[in-house]
Amino acid sequence: MSWWTRKPEERAQWVFEPLVGVGPLRFGMNSDQVAAALDGAVAYVSSGLGEPLGWGEYGDWGVTAFYGEDAGLVAVEVEAMGGPLVRLRDVQLIAQPPSVVRAQLHEHARQENVSVHTNWSGDPEIAAWGLSMGTAQALAQPVDGYLQRLDQAITGALFAAAELAEDPYGSGPVKQRFDVSDMATNPGAWPAKPGQDRPHWDWPPLQKIGPLRFGMSPDEVAAALGEEPTNRFGRYPFGQSWEGIGTWMLHDDRFDNTGVTAHYSSGFSFPPVLGAVTVHGRTGPQVDYAGIQLIGRPVSIVDEALIQHVDSHGIQLVFGCGGDLGPDDLNMYVRATRAGDAMISEARFCQEEWEDHG
Repeated sequence: MSWWTRKPEERAQWVFEPLVGVGPLRFGMNSDQVAAALDGAVAYVSSGLGEPLGWGEYGDWGVTAFYGEDAGLVAVEVEAMGGPLVRLRDVQLIAQPPSVVRAQLHEHARQENVSVHTNWSGDPEIAAWGLSMGTAQALAQPVDGYLQRLDQAITGALFAAAELAEDPYGSGPVKQRFDVSDMATNPGAWPAKPGQDRPHWDWPPLQKIGPLRFGMSPDEVAAALGEEPTNRFGRYPFGQSWEGIGTWMLHDDRFDNTGVTAHYSSGFSFPPVLGAVTVHGRTGPQVDYAGIQLIGRPVSIVDEALIQHVDSHGIQLVFGCGGDLGPDDLNMYVRATRAGDAMISEARFCQEEWEDHG
């Protein structure tokens, strides 16, 4: 059953028992026992299921199960939109405003004298309970064929056994499915720059965005922005015959002062060149399309304006991997980013040859 066909009252009600299990799932179960506990559910997306360090995603339940070295269950991720509604004592952990859950968890942790840390996404993580919170954008049922992105962030969670509790996202089983090492770490605050403090960038589609022209080298990008990258992300070649073994390849440069991320095309045999730019929703410059301000606004308002524009002009609307949308042939996608309990718009602008994967 898809999340958009599942009514809130139809979502399972689970209880989280710290370091023991969540709902009918007990840490240490093998994959057959997990499937049986989920009424014979099938993991339609999986890797190494039934083997050490495997995982299985049970889409009908909105949960993902992770297995350790002995092929026993060591963590369970519950989705914000479609997963069971999980309760810890009197705290509803799933599909709630993040700030509400944060305050309640801090109060319980204070009463029980346990430490609360901030995880990579800026959400509470409590090793003593094996709990790491997260968020997702709230969605509504599709209307006229268009998925409705809402302006609220809602909570999901990762529940971990004792052996993963100190660093669940850094553990092998979880990292195979959700590798967050290339994600910008959030300190737990989401300040958004006021509109009057944002510069305005022009955007000749498929050519450039602001001072950044597609095809620039990383040094040219930094010079055009007048700052050095805050973070750099990339990888070493995988070693396949077509790629060989070589030096580290740059993928992204994040520029926090300007509020953009530069994305590069690169490979074993050619240096990185600018292929796309993400303008950050909280801090980036303003960019317009057809009179629509694309950056730092409630996502639902930008989506509605885009849909009205393309419908009235006979333009096709295209969707990116993460539900991002944009007008056909421009290779631009309006994305969503978190601003506390809210979701606001940002956008990725690409050259014609760029194939965006989210």
